[in-house]
Amino acid sequence: MTLSTRRQAKRAARREARRALPLWRRMLPTWRITLGTLTALLLLAVGAFAVLYVIVPVPDPNAHAVAQNNIYLYADGTTEIARTGAVNRTDVTIDQIPLQTQQAVVSAEDRTFYQNRGIDLKGMLRAGWNTLLGKGMQGGSTITQQYVKNYYLTQDQTFERKGRELFIALKVDQQRSKNEVLAGYLNSSYFGRGAYGIQSAAHAYYGVDVSQLTLGQGAYLASLLQAPSLYDVRTATPANREKAVARWNYALDGMVQLGFLTTADRNAATFPEPIDPQPATGLAGQAGYLVGVADDYLISSGTIDAATLKAGGWRITTTFEKPKQDAFVKAVQDELTGELDPKARPTTDTDVRVAGASVEPATGRVVAVYGGPDYAKQPFNDALRQDNQIGSTFKPIDLAAGLIAQHTVDGRPITTETRYDGTSERPVTGGPTPYAPPNEDDVDYGNITLRYAMVKSVNSVYAQEGVDAGLARVRDTAVKLGIPDNVRGMDPANTSMTLGTATPSALDLAGAYATLANHGQAHTPWSVQKLERVNPGGAVDVPKMPDHKATDAVGRNIADSVTDVLRDVVSPRGTGSAALDLGRPAAGKTGTTDANLSAWFAGYTPELTTTVGLFRENPKSHAKEPLAGTAGLTRINGGAFPTKIWTDYMTAALSGTPTRQFDLQAGHTDPGPDNWPTTGAPTSTSPSATPTTAATTSAPATTPSHAPSAPAATDQPNPGPVAPSPQSPRPTPSQDQPSPSSRPTQTRSARPSDPPTATAGPSGTAVAPAPAR
Repeated sequence: MTLSTRRQAKRAARREARRALPLWRRMLPTWRITLGTLTALLLLAVGAFAVLYVIVPVPDPNAHAVAQNNIYLYADGTTEIARTGAVNRTDVTIDQIPLQTQQAVVSAEDRTFYQNRGIDLKGMLRAGWNTLLGKGMQGGSTITQQYVKNYYLTQDQTFERKGRELFIALKVDQQRSKNEVLAGYLNSSYFGRGAYGIQSAAHAYYGVDVSQLTLGQGAYLASLLQAPSLYDVRTATPANREKAVARWNYALDGMVQLGFLTTADRNAATFPEPIDPQPATGLAGQAGYLVGVADDYLISSGTIDAATLKAGGWRITTTFEKPKQDAFVKAVQDELTGELDPKARPTTDTDVRVAGASVEPATGRVVAVYGGPDYAKQPFNDALRQDNQIGSTFKPIDLAAGLIAQHTVDGRPITTETRYDGTSERPVTGGPTPYAPPNEDDVDYGNITLRYAMVKSVNSVYAQEGVDAGLARVRDTAVKLGIPDNVRGMDPANTSMTLGTATPSALDLAGAYATLANHGQAHTPWSVQKLERVNPGGAVDVPKMPDHKATDAVGRNIADSVTDVLRDVVSPRGTGSAALDLGRPAAGKTGTTDANLSAWFAGYTPELTTTVGLFRENPKSHAKEPLAGTAGLTRINGGAFPTKIWTDYMTAALSGTPTRQFDLQAGHTDPGPDNWPTTGAPTSTSPSATPTTAATTSAPATTPSHAPSAPAATDQPNPGPVAPSPQSPRPTPSQDQPSPSSRPTQTRSARPSDPPTATAGPSGTAVAPAPAR
């Protein structure tokens, strides 16, 4: 039998043997077929890999390496505010970077760096497996791959970009030394605080050149590479601070594991606290605050993402008007700074801060903000912070919610003339938590209208009125007017919400009051009107800006009724009397929080809405400190410095413009019992409002009733003749308000006309759930 015949016989025997197998077994490929297929696939993969390795080039550096400045302009489109956006980076050689810092980076980011060929297949497989096991997204990139991504490619999360990164990393590893790759990585990486590269990071976090970094400092900068913004321990949440410190420990432990550091030196290392964030150059004065507001708007509105904005090259025309911005700064300097004497009163006249914002009610344009005295000295924008309670400036929201409700929960009508018991520390009935807020100076006002209670900022009245309106409705009204729904202190489960425990920013509050000024039509405040970028090829990027259409927040009669009441606050006997110096129609509300931790005035004319907040803050602990004693005054109310700053600024901002009267359509009718759901409504256990025939309907818009001033209490000096008000003429009201009286055991503070609180009219006090009086 020939060789060929024998082979044919063997093949035939194998075929017969396979036919004898069960069907399921015959469906499986033989080992020869399997081996042949795998071999073919392997050869195909190797061939494809070789082809891709050849055809994928090492590209030129990406556009980030030649990023341009961003140019911010005032509303006129020509006056420059600032130039930012240039990459804050200074390249250094590997010899300038301490060896221990290099080793800490390798330990934190890629412990196989000195052994791998640019990629780490084991690490990539491990990362993929851990991701599949649900341990979160895992990174398997080497330092070489990260350098390639930073320097040559983009941050896009695509398979195409990841594939190019792999092949370029292999080529870069072949073409460059490990020291060159590590230096390139450290010069191109982002460390947070606007710092690109290890040299800029050393200055940003420790104020030193990179060559002066200690072991601990270098390890901390290495830990930042994983999450630059989250791991900045000076601004991180407690949870993120723990993660940052854990990452620092991971880097040091890895240095021991890799033989870079002895155990003794590791144990001797202590966490090196970085310095506070320092402002970027070119942002001194007000520029940094204005840029911050513009950037915040662009990013929060979704117009552009932070990375694209930071890439630079944008020409940004803002809504800020330079004359108004300058007027705001001057008002603070003239009315507050000049009254402070830190040398004579170091415990009370230091660290006094102002937050302010000014918005056009009809458009929502932000025309000016005050975020601090100088961004180079105070790189924190107080105009945007949301950690100061707004006190009694919240009471107009209570009133608006009550007018929307139209009835208390037990069916009594709520109008601006509804009467309430103004007894100090009267327990609130029907609230979710016990609450009995005192009035300022513990004054008992007796049976008074909601209008008069707003004029005198009577806490006991509006604490009850807010509950009668429904705390959920109060919160909903605040959000519709423009208070962000995520600020602290607006929980309907706490009765104290009615007196201003909410913490919106000065800009947020200005937006809410602008809605009242705009007859209930709300605009989200906006600060950029034009955005464009010219690309190297000549094409122009012009992102679509958001629409600024007004939304219906509350009905016009509701908003105008509140405005009508707030006009009475800016009257000779109102808490905002200092605003009468503006000399034109105005409406507003003062606010002073518990323990005198902040003081506010929020007010508007038909043309412009402005808020001013005052507070003190410890520069190291950032804890709030009382304003009492500031400028030598025993107490700082919203009617004092905040109202004076507001008046000074508004006078300058409106100078040369015609005086406009408020066009109000105040008042609303009782919808009748059929329109009010009473089934299942809880009933108040004690009277809160006392409607009377003469006091339960709103006055007509054409002849709004002015809240009558109460006669002076027996232990108070006569306020003297009343100066004429610039408000539109009003009919002389009858003296139907009771005289406020202080409790026998209460030591009365001086009237507003008496020193040392001559600048401060009494204003309401926002009381925390457990007020300390």
